[in-house]
Amino acid sequence: MSSLRTIGFCLLAVLPAAPAFASEDPLRTFADCAGRLSAQMEHQWLLSDPNADRTEAQRAAMLSLVDAIMVPEQGRDVLNWRIASKQAHAVLLTRATFNDDAEDASWALERAESHLAACTGLLLS
Repeated sequence: MSSLRTIGFCLLAVLPAAPAFASEDPLRTFADCAGRLSAQMEHQWLLSDPNADRTEAQRAAMLSLVDAIMVPEQGRDVLNWRIASKQAHAVLLTRATFNDDAEDASWALERAESHLAACTGLLLS
């Protein structure tokens, strides 16, 4: 666990160079990304997308970052952030996939991809 904590703190050093996030709190950022990756993974499962395995690995890496910097007292907040982000991302994916309005579907897909790219950009692989 100490090596994960070290990796987490090393990543915090480069976080300001990453794309802008709604929160400047690294724990909040990692928790939000874990939620978004969870929604993406479930959506890919629904559509039998072969990329689901890659997303699952990215989600696991993000959860490792959360675990590395979270103290136990923050567990409830972290879970709340993850659930809220997962739900928001699922809404975007649903709008993008099952929408009769092509313009709105395109906007939702671009937004979902943008959020996801910002999250996966934080990972080393």
